[in-house]
Amino acid sequence: MLRPFISKKEVAKKESKKSRDTDTETHTEKPTCMDNLFRKFAKLVFGEKHESKKIIVKGKVVLMKKNLLDFNDLGASVLDRTHEFFGQHISIQFVSATHAVGGSSDKKLKGKLGEPAILEDWISTITPLTATESTYEVTFDWSEEMGLPGAFIVKNLHHSQFYLMTLTLDDVPGYGQVHFVCNSWVYPVENYTKNRVFFTNKAYLPDETPELLRYYREQELEILRGNGTGMLEEWDRVYDYALYNDLGDPDDKKNVRPVIGGSSEYPYPRRGRTGRKPTKSDPKTESRLFLIESYKIYVPRDERFGHLKRSDFLSYGLEAILKFLLPEFQALTDATLDEFDNFEDFMKLYNGGIKLPEGPVLETILKDIPLQVVKELIRSDGEGLSRYSIPKVIEADPLAWSTDEEFAREMVAGLNPVVIKLLKEFPPTSNLDEKLYGDQTSSIRSHHIEEHLDGLDVQEVLKANRLFILDHHDSLMPYVRRLNETSSKIYATRTLLLLQTDGTLKPIAIELSLPHPDGDHLGAINKVCTPAKDGVEAAIWKLAKTYVTVNDSGVHQLISHWLNTHACIEPFIIATNRQLSVLHPIYKLLHPHFRDTMNINASARVVLINAGGILERTFFTGPYSIEICSKIYKNWVFPNQALPKDLILRGLAVEDSDSRHGLRLLIEDYPYAVDGLEIWSAIKAWVEDYCKFYYKDDDMVQNDAELQSWWKEVREEGHGDLKDEPWWPTVSSVQDLIDNCTIIIWVSSALHAAVNFGQYPYAGYPPNRPTLTRRLIPEPNNTLEYKELEEDPQNFFLKTVTPQLQSLISVSLIEILSRHTSDEIYLGQRECPGWTMDAEPLKAFEKFGERLKEIEERIVKMNEDERLKNRYGPAKVRYTLLMPSSEEGLTGRGIPNSVSI
Repeated sequence: MLRPFISKKEVAKKESKKSRDTDTETHTEKPTCMDNLFRKFAKLVFGEKHESKKIIVKGKVVLMKKNLLDFNDLGASVLDRTHEFFGQHISIQFVSATHAVGGSSDKKLKGKLGEPAILEDWISTITPLTATESTYEVTFDWSEEMGLPGAFIVKNLHHSQFYLMTLTLDDVPGYGQVHFVCNSWVYPVENYTKNRVFFTNKAYLPDETPELLRYYREQELEILRGNGTGMLEEWDRVYDYALYNDLGDPDDKKNVRPVIGGSSEYPYPRRGRTGRKPTKSDPKTESRLFLIESYKIYVPRDERFGHLKRSDFLSYGLEAILKFLLPEFQALTDATLDEFDNFEDFMKLYNGGIKLPEGPVLETILKDIPLQVVKELIRSDGEGLSRYSIPKVIEADPLAWSTDEEFAREMVAGLNPVVIKLLKEFPPTSNLDEKLYGDQTSSIRSHHIEEHLDGLDVQEVLKANRLFILDHHDSLMPYVRRLNETSSKIYATRTLLLLQTDGTLKPIAIELSLPHPDGDHLGAINKVCTPAKDGVEAAIWKLAKTYVTVNDSGVHQLISHWLNTHACIEPFIIATNRQLSVLHPIYKLLHPHFRDTMNINASARVVLINAGGILERTFFTGPYSIEICSKIYKNWVFPNQALPKDLILRGLAVEDSDSRHGLRLLIEDYPYAVDGLEIWSAIKAWVEDYCKFYYKDDDMVQNDAELQSWWKEVREEGHGDLKDEPWWPTVSSVQDLIDNCTIIIWVSSALHAAVNFGQYPYAGYPPNRPTLTRRLIPEPNNTLEYKELEEDPQNFFLKTVTPQLQSLISVSLIEILSRHTSDEIYLGQRECPGWTMDAEPLKAFEKFGERLKEIEERIVKMNEDERLKNRYGPAKVRYTLLMPSSEEGLTGRGIPNSVSI
């Protein structure tokens, strides 16, 4: 329960002042014993009329005490109880939205402060062994002068932080139930320079905010913006911008990397600022944390993973791979460890197991890494054999992945279905600067493909919109020479595909390109490969598909996944928290779609995308990974992230008012687009209902100061390297706001789901999605390599693709990335059912949820339709990545609200 409370310090202060401060930033005084005696005397003389009538108001507080992952932090629990024993409590004090305080020292209009009350039963409430909610009864002495509480101040005089979830008052006189949704960590008071304030669960536009709450609304935003200086600590609540200057190590020549962002050469979205000191060698580079300290990287505390979040295991799990398993594997003496000797070796990952190192290594892991982390990382049968789940791509048929049909199907229904385009001119051309790269026009000609065109000529199939291309040429060609000077050996690829009469795609030509040996300015040296079933030509065709898949794997991870979802969304998260109050309706709309993103991105900077990190170790892009990513970001266009616009630009759809969603797909059985348009339309309808409830006309949008500051900061700060691009939309109308918010939600939820949760189902089997190649196709001039290719194409393939060690790391990573957590929140769900007090948005959200259920039922029916061959394919993997709901685990379905893994 909560009861009125006064500390000894406050009593001493009161007696020394001999006066009452009616409004301060830190506390409200309670009457002394002498005051109470005087008041009792006054009641006898004057009666009750000079004292406001007081009543009792009850409710409940829901919070979680400080725990570490799934384990109770006993030290914190003991210290908090000690603080309670010595009178250092948790207090709550309400701020009136209807009655002003008199005599404010800073002359600012503020709501009257109610009497503080303390959380009394902390000592008697046993902290659970796992991170669970604790509920406390609340009792306040209530005065009529309080009126409607619009906010409350909470002070934590304990040793440890706690997670405050909700506060609900059951029966406020004249107002009924009042609900506060908090969902925030509250640290001890000494960590703050300003009070922690929480607002009621009602949305207000800035100029509609109750006058008495505006001071607190503005102060809260000032706190969240910070002052732009100093190293940020875990209790700081500051959202600020920084460049990607923390990926390299200038003190280590192997790990020197350029600063990404802030220049025309290396443009990039901004990331969250940590304020760590610069390195000694380069003042422009931020110092890095030791791997063992990776969990300490600063993100605002409320952006960190929840207690049960399996994503928190990402840092620990990858740390274990890098720090413990990798050196041990490398130290083993097995001469063939670095190779899969045959395809049966791959199957041991799932059916038998890879023998794990024994002895001190596993003992160290068990000692230093929480048990559930170890279970994720080391899926062991008890005999030291690491086992993995069978990826869906080989579950029904272990050979179907290698067919041309499955190779093509995955371009529209696999884990990277966002790159394929309609071919509009033949032969394919290039947009690379001819002065730098010479003539990069494709060498594919009619004679290469006409036998595969169903009796038609090239112009006929081109005119019929039946030729498509997976083009990784321009994005990679500028780096091929440098990449091939490393252990990687790649080509830049173009793949032509024919749309067949049954709706499936057939690969008909692959072009493998290398820079001219005498200089980039002399153009490309091209090799054109076409389908073959026998002899060395069949082996070369299989290798050509492999080089395409390797290209696609790198582009998928770097661009489709990391850049276009993780990196590009982070500036929106920072700007939203800096410029939109928690009271703002657009904050309430977008906030669920930002859950855990800054945390996963911070972890990625420490162990994934950093110099020498997992991505550089396992993908062909190596040390140039984020540099390549930066070059492609130059072409990022925010409005083009809208699914309908993207499909039109790639030539996969045309506007058609008679078609569903106003678009006609050129590949009718394009599962990503078909399901995606359903989800897109549902999101847009929900956003439209929501925005039109708060904004009745365009003037309201234009006059919303917070909204305009938000969008200005997204453009000029968060994506500042592209701020002068003419394509930036404005927020001048209700429709602008609907369009922009729809894109943000789509990218954060459905687009990320489509390119993330298919990773293990398809790439969990390394031959289907290799991440690197180590040699090129040998020329037929009697070399030993060419002879090996002729006589033992399987062995040549195995020695060309990702070796065993990198494969093990990659499979471990993507299994973590592809899993849903037990506390995941999916599209159409909210963390708190009563997330707003406004009834109409709640109804609209309920309608959104019902529509998503209908979409899911529709997807299930389409997946059962045998005519839709791209939804199933030779590997018999149904397209489920855009089904909205999921259970916990490795399901290959489900759309979380946010980029949370």
